[in-house]
Amino acid sequence: MSKNIELYEESKLYSPGGVHTSIRNVNPMKVFTKGEGAYIYDADGKKYIDYQGAFGPIILGHSHPYVNRKVIEAIERTDLYGVGCTDLEVELARKICTHVPSSEQVLFCNSGSEATYHAIRLTRAITGRNKLIKFQGCYHGWHDYVARNMLSSWDMIGKRDPGSAGMLDEAIDNTLVCTFNDLDDVERTFRENKGQIASLIVEPIPHNIGCVMPQPGFLEGLSELCTAHGALLIFDEVITGFRHDIGGYQKVAGVTPDLTTMGKAMANGYPIAAVAGKREYMQRFNTYPGGDVWFAGTYNGHAVGTAASIATLELMENEPVHEHIFRLGEKMRSGIRGIHERLGIEAYVAGFGSVWTTYFMNNEPKNYSDLQQNDAELYVNYRKKLIEKGIFKMPMNIKRNHISYAHTDEDVDTTLTIIESVLKELVHK
Repeated sequence: MSKNIELYEESKLYSPGGVHTSIRNVNPMKVFTKGEGAYIYDADGKKYIDYQGAFGPIILGHSHPYVNRKVIEAIERTDLYGVGCTDLEVELARKICTHVPSSEQVLFCNSGSEATYHAIRLTRAITGRNKLIKFQGCYHGWHDYVARNMLSSWDMIGKRDPGSAGMLDEAIDNTLVCTFNDLDDVERTFRENKGQIASLIVEPIPHNIGCVMPQPGFLEGLSELCTAHGALLIFDEVITGFRHDIGGYQKVAGVTPDLTTMGKAMANGYPIAAVAGKREYMQRFNTYPGGDVWFAGTYNGHAVGTAASIATLELMENEPVHEHIFRLGEKMRSGIRGIHERLGIEAYVAGFGSVWTTYFMNNEPKNYSDLQQNDAELYVNYRKKLIEKGIFKMPMNIKRNHISYAHTDEDVDTTLTIIESVLKELVHK
């Protein structure tokens, strides 16, 4: 028996399903034991070029020596106090407020789900309203406020589709679902719920479903509609933030939301997240004397996460991180398009910066409904074949891939060669 299977079977004895996040339970099951730069290794010692990137946090490469060293230096002198603040918190907050346009003030927490929970509750306190708009297919965390109409089955698009048993009906029904890239739908929803909507939360690029780009004017239109209807605009930049620019995708798009949530790439894989926004709003949190919106967490601002995030942002400030990952991202996308052309394959290569995915359909998707056209069986089989040949992409439908600062031209060239061989095998049997 392989070591992968042996360890996985043991894991199932002690943990339900043997994994600690639901989406990690995939086929083929791998148990990973080492990550270094652009590569990950399973328990059998097999090496993979990694494009999963832990769903996005790994922007510099696995076990980055500078980030790790800064974390070690930090925890050799400091850790967690539960009172006051630390020098690391001050330094990181200063950096985020310097770079992220919407961040006049920032608070740290531990996961993207925590950050979106805090942001949404804050908007309800500010506006005195209960309802929230999100978009079909977008993911903003596991909590009741937003865990509906995520990766819905096709027959449940736009319908009442809670993501979990045990959710409160009041939470489900106060979350309204719109179609991405459809401003008319958003405007209609505002009109039908006049004076009841506290905020609109959006992934500026819906990466939960791969890479569906906002059409020109869409994000600007959302900002205008929120202003017109007295609602707050939340950009969920847990994925896009820091990966697409040190100032987030809001800096790229030139649209500044009222509040922003961040995580993943801000610390190259170490656990930390943040919620940021206008000072007048942030001071409603009870970290500010007189604030009435509860904000707490034992591990908020822990030395491990803050040190890792400072180091990650320092490298973005001082090295051509984004230039490198954007160049390799475009090399990958254009290379794959060339392969499709040579092999006569109908596919759409979507992406931005360091992110890409191949949809097996003949046009650009504009929203979740459009992705029904994607050949899901081919999409997943393609990824499984790549894993067999040492290229790791998440073996699930409509999932994005990530390039890190550790990837090289040689890695991309190797990947393109393997992609061509796999597509020949799958499409031209």
